[in-house]
Amino acid sequence: MIPATARSATLTEGVAAGVPATAGSAPAAPAAAPPTAGVAPGATGGAAALPCPRAVAPKVKRSPRPTPPPSTPEHLVVGGDALATPGLVVPPNAPAPPRVTATSWLVADLDSGEVLGGCGPHEYATPASVQKLLLAATMLPRLDPDAVVTVTREDLDIAPGSSAVGLLAGGRYPVRTLWLGLLLQSGNEAANALARLGGGPDGAAGGVRAMNEEARRLGALQTRAVTPSGLDAAGQFTSAYDLALIARACFADPTFRRYALTERTRIPAQKALRGKGFEIQNENQLIYRYPGALGGKTGFTDYARHTYVGAAERDGRRLVVTLLGAEPRPLRGWEQGAALLDWGFTLPRGATVGRLVEPGELDASPSGGPDAPPSADASPAQASASAGLDDAPGAGTLVASAIGLVAIGLAVVAARRGRASSSSRPAR
Repeated sequence: MIPATARSATLTEGVAAGVPATAGSAPAAPAAAPPTAGVAPGATGGAAALPCPRAVAPKVKRSPRPTPPPSTPEHLVVGGDALATPGLVVPPNAPAPPRVTATSWLVADLDSGEVLGGCGPHEYATPASVQKLLLAATMLPRLDPDAVVTVTREDLDIAPGSSAVGLLAGGRYPVRTLWLGLLLQSGNEAANALARLGGGPDGAAGGVRAMNEEARRLGALQTRAVTPSGLDAAGQFTSAYDLALIARACFADPTFRRYALTERTRIPAQKALRGKGFEIQNENQLIYRYPGALGGKTGFTDYARHTYVGAAERDGRRLVVTLLGAEPRPLRGWEQGAALLDWGFTLPRGATVGRLVEPGELDASPSGGPDAPPSADASPAQASASAGLDDAPGAGTLVASAIGLVAIGLAVVAARRGRASSSSRPAR
């Protein structure tokens, strides 16, 4: 492995050459003020968004980008107002991040949840296979890794030429093997099988529904899964911020961490089907070539281009990087992720522009997003969180009180009428 200091220098020279020393003087925006933590460029005072440092990528022939849904203002400020920008957001006086080809990215602390910086953190993008992390966050707690299950022909219904482990219809495999096939080889048939197994009576469709419910619980409000594998489908989107929430949930699971760092595994032979066993290797180069790597996930489709999630630990600090819409030249997706991790590790602890919300946090507060009022059986902690938004009685409190008095009055009248007519009503 390349030593951390040498690798940092190499990546900085290869990616960030020509980037000014501070983010406040980014190219093509000499008049833009440096982004300030807690204030989104372009969100106040009419200031333009600060452009993200971009690497020049060779032109490629690609399909038109899918049209994303309209942005919801409440979703853009999840994690902090400073994140509501299509441009660059970094802490004051931070060094310039490296030039990358990714259209959006985010670096965050896995433990504290602090967001260290990003480019268009809440911009919609197509996920490709990094969506498999949402499948993992959803299904790892549901499925017994030691259970032996049968792969069906429907599980093998994937796009021709797309990534696959090589599982056989009718083959019997431990669930653990399916997870390793998913995370090491990005097997789309493994994704279908895991979604089906964890989806209940509705099978894979139920699995996708559960993925979307988990995304909502995590606070990933811009994420909508249509396929369990991340293969392109109409209406399927995510954001760099949402992926960081999902990745944080994955890396909190020791089983996921073990799978993500597995370099190779053997797919068992299927003697009844005359299928030989074979070995697969982890495609994520970060675990081989970046000191302190914790693992992650690669992705690619024609619509999404290259996507990447990676995490690493250095000096007791664990960071995660997410990036979307990248091209593989001049640097591949994992190398762009490594460059951004290097940048993140240069920032002092406490340097932040926002935070990753906690699971269930947005459901506990009406301000978390549309159609997200506290549930009737909300826990005391959730109720306290909601009340803490505004402890002083205001118009909403007075209206609620008035409605309550009216309801009591109506109940009294109804009770009196009920007593008056009870003698003539048949018993039930």
